[in-house]
Amino acid sequence: MTTTAKKRLEVRAAVPGDVRGIQRLIARAYPGMPNYSLATIRGQINNFPNGCFVALYDSKVVGYCATMRVSKAMAFSHHDWEEITANGFGTRHSAAGEWLYGYEMAVDPKLRGLRIGQRLYDERKELAEELDLHGIVIAGRMPGYARAKRRAGSAADYLEKVVSGKLRDQVISFQLKNQFEPLGVLENYLPEDKQSDGHAAHLVWRNPYVDPDEAPEMRVPRGVESVRLATCQLQARAVKDFDEFVRNIEYFVDVAADYRSDFIVFPELFTLPLLSFETKKLSPIEAIDKLTGYTPRLTKELTRMALEYNINIIGGSHPTRADDGDIQNIAYVALRDGSVHTQEKIHPTPNEAFWWNIKGGDALDVIQTDCGPIGVLICYDSEFPELARRLVDQGARIIFVPFCTDSRLGYMRVLLRRPGRSKINAMS
Repeated sequence: MTTTAKKRLEVRAAVPGDVRGIQRLIARAYPGMPNYSLATIRGQINNFPNGCFVALYDSKVVGYCATMRVSKAMAFSHHDWEEITANGFGTRHSAAGEWLYGYEMAVDPKLRGLRIGQRLYDERKELAEELDLHGIVIAGRMPGYARAKRRAGSAADYLEKVVSGKLRDQVISFQLKNQFEPLGVLENYLPEDKQSDGHAAHLVWRNPYVDPDEAPEMRVPRGVESVRLATCQLQARAVKDFDEFVRNIEYFVDVAADYRSDFIVFPELFTLPLLSFETKKLSPIEAIDKLTGYTPRLTKELTRMALEYNINIIGGSHPTRADDGDIQNIAYVALRDGSVHTQEKIHPTPNEAFWWNIKGGDALDVIQTDCGPIGVLICYDSEFPELARRLVDQGARIIFVPFCTDSRLGYMRVLLRRPGRSKINAMS
């Protein structure tokens, strides 16, 4: 019953065919400000194709950023937007520049809850790391300054208050959370930006994998397969309705996302608390059948959270009625591109089969993610070496094992099997 849904959100390198969509996006993102001509956007992409990215949502351009490589002297000196970007065309890009300079960032205002800006900045950081550059320099808008100018003082005073937490600015606060550090204020950077009173915050993100005092050939390369995982040991607690259950799950997703995790993993049968608000006593088979009715709402919420929090969610497992009428124990994997994948449990335990009439699945495949191919083995499946071998043969770099046991013996059995499977299959 393995299924895959089409991804809705994609971030990729911009191409000339995106130009009109980018122009329409700029108009939506910055109403009242001059827009680029099609030729200008085309110049940005052509001058540094690897440095321009678009975010597509249901095939529509909803995010765009442009960067170029520049020298340290250019990036850190006082400048304005027109000077450093050559009036927006990006022609001052230098293939020998040791710093990335970000000079355009636009996100559809109707979709800011999907963390599109964060995704685009992640692409910039990844590019800086891949190219072994020193970091990224930007001139960040200060859209709250003009409104707060009378009580905040100068632009430099306003920036200091935002950095210290006394004031909040929609853009600068985001950049600080995104690990950018303030260098000062670029006065009269973009006079057309009335909300910022024409000024911008001069900000820098330093590549943690590069020591500027060390020769490039002596640097230790970043591990290209490093990912950050969050595992959730979920307490089974009573809830009053489905919405409260979702709020409990979303709390952990939010925390994991704040730590910039790539994945969060929930336990097997993590939806069992949904039975706590049933008003009548149910037999084991009736209870599991009741849970299957929540499947559409569950997958919808997992998809929403994966998109909004920019994190891949391994949805433990949930009893699901298959097309042939059988009930299977299925893990729902909601990726941050908006797609949903499923992996059924191949080997139900004897108790699952006896009490809940759960049937085993017959398909086991890797799931392609932005962090590479992964696999899921639900609990008991991890004890069958041929299943892990099949996933590794298909290229799985991570195998997730959501599990739920009712005894210490069962817990230790699963816990000790997993590193064994890793060693047997030469997974680091």
